This record gives sequence, C-alpha cells and structure tokens, in this order.
Amino acid sequence: MSTAYNLGNLNVLIVEDNSHMQLLLKEILRSFHIRNIRTATDGADGLKELKTFAADLIIADWNMEVLDGLEFTQMVRTSADSNNPYVPIIMLTGHSEMHHILEARDSGMTEYLAKPVSAQSLYDRICSVIEHPRQFIKTNTYVGPDRRRMKPTAKTNKGRRSSDKSDPDT
Repeated sequence: MSTAYNLGNLNVLIVEDNSHMQLLLKEILRSFHIRNIRTATDGADGLKELKTFAADLIIADWNMEVLDGLEFTQMVRTSADSNNPYVPIIMLTGHSEMHHILEARDSGMTEYLAKPVSAQSLYDRICSVIEHPRQFIKTNTYVGPDRRRMKPTAKTNKGRRSSDKSDPDT
C-alpha cells in the first residue's frame, strides 16, 4: 500500500450514469475523508459541473449516453473553454481488454480502473496520480498526460524515435 495521504481537501467530480455506482464511489471517497464530491450523470453534465466546480480529480465512467467518458475526457483536455485541461482523470469501466485500455489512454486519461472497483484499487489509482505525475503533451493529434510509462533505457528506447534512425551505430 502507498503512503497514507490526507485527501480531505480534494475536490472530486464523479461522472457516472449509474446511481448505485455513484453512491458506492461517494462512500469509498468519504472513507478516504474526501468531503467535497460532486456528481454528474453523463459527460455533458460533467462539463457543465466543471464550469462552477474546481475539480482536483475526476472519476469518469466510459459508457454513458449523450457524451461518454472518452468524449468527455477529450473535451476536458482540448476545449478552448476548459477550466482545467490538466486535471487528473481516472477512467472507471467494465472494459478490461487491452484495446480499450489503449483507447482510453489515447483519449487523454490519466489512470484506468476496471470494474468491479474496490476501495483499495481506487486508493491505489489516486496515489498513483499523486506519486507519479506525468508531463502533459500537446500535439496536433493528442492532448493529455505522457502515455509512456516505462523509464527510458538504451534497450527500450533504441530505434523508437525518428532521430534514432540517423544514429551511425544503428
């Protein structure tokens, strides 16, 4: 388990269409002494909530009608009127297949958590956001936390960049 943190002052937005899951997440967050929690039932409501709520962390479901978690994340990251495009977003979903994880990562998610959720797994993701902050990248095709998680080594990075191709040792 990670270091115990005082999370009481965090502002957390839950974007989840299932009222039972909203309640479960709120109770888990309250067990971490987080008191300032707001909820939204879909991505569109989540964007509205962010206009008046300075979230330090967002927990978003993937499958929601009107605006799903991926679209919500992309709008938080890229919209010109986004109050905080750098806010950490934890994707909470029943999808655990690798292609879904990669799709969420590529939308700009900070962390990924597959359901069923436990207090420990959610706490671990929150601690990961705190302990391993990632630099934000902004390109023509991606805005979000750096998707690379491995520490660069000569073995893992050799030949991965176009600049490596001009290396006379290759």
